[in-house]
Amino acid sequence: MGSLASEDRNAPPLGSRHQVRDRRLMLHRSGSGGPAVVFLAGAGQVGLDYLTVHDRVAELTCSVLYDRGGTGWSDHVELPRTAADVTDELRDLLRVAQIDAPYILVGHSLGGAYARHYAQRFPDDVAGLLLLDPFHEDLYELGPQQARDQLAQMHRQPIPELTPEQEQQARVQIAPMFDAWPENVRQPLIDHHVTAAWKAGLLEDRNLYDQVAAELRQGPELPDVPLIVLTALGHDDTQAHLWADQTLRQINDLKTKLHARLAASVPRGQHRLLDAGHGWLHQEHPDAVLQAVRDLLDASGARRRGTGGWW
Repeated sequence: MGSLASEDRNAPPLGSRHQVRDRRLMLHRSGSGGPAVVFLAGAGQVGLDYLTVHDRVAELTCSVLYDRGGTGWSDHVELPRTAADVTDELRDLLRVAQIDAPYILVGHSLGGAYARHYAQRFPDDVAGLLLLDPFHEDLYELGPQQARDQLAQMHRQPIPELTPEQEQQARVQIAPMFDAWPENVRQPLIDHHVTAAWKAGLLEDRNLYDQVAAELRQGPELPDVPLIVLTALGHDDTQAHLWADQTLRQINDLKTKLHARLAASVPRGQHRLLDAGHGWLHQEHPDAVLQAVRDLLDASGARRRGTGGWW
């Protein structure tokens, strides 16, 4: 079962949709060689948000962007979802798209939790893990009470609708972030962020601290594959708006300890600190992300190309 016809009026600006079970999922691939690098977006983001670093990875090996069901240019699915459902879906998509395992999974924030759970469930499919400021299952329970209370209150509230003025303000704020994207991708991506991506992110986040955290705790240990955890400790506009300075310092201190513990949980784990914000660290420091991918490719014995949340 392959990709659907290109005349679909809601087709993504890059890539194509593949039929997986009862839904169509967007996937964009570039480059050749292996292991393939697969990006798992954070909540409120989509595959094409990683396009510029994806293009650089594609100079080294096959690189893959995709949208989970219910996000981006993939078909609607009720959110939130379990990590098991998300990882089953991704495995099926990669098989339908004929992208051979094993993979290097690059998971950002919530995507980092999904990448870990994929490795827990399908260890033979994974050649390495790069976790970009990933969610950790103990962060909520061990975090400051003020943050827990605030998050609980946010999750009880209905998702608001933006006024036209708020939409325009959001558009002005986000547009510069995509200056380097090709125009045929840039404008649809900005439109999608303003109208839909942030809503999907809020919905995906609603079972993160209980359901998804429990799935990570109850899963087996990570396989013995190369692992790099990047911890973002720089300024992030969203976090600065949400948390008081003292609360944010407490969160970052705890996050750093948990990420270090996660990296130490496998023999070939590394922990690296990055002066970047949580939400767009791959854009603020693409060289650091690319170097981590290179290191994982080297550690995994890659077959190189011949031209060779809030928390």
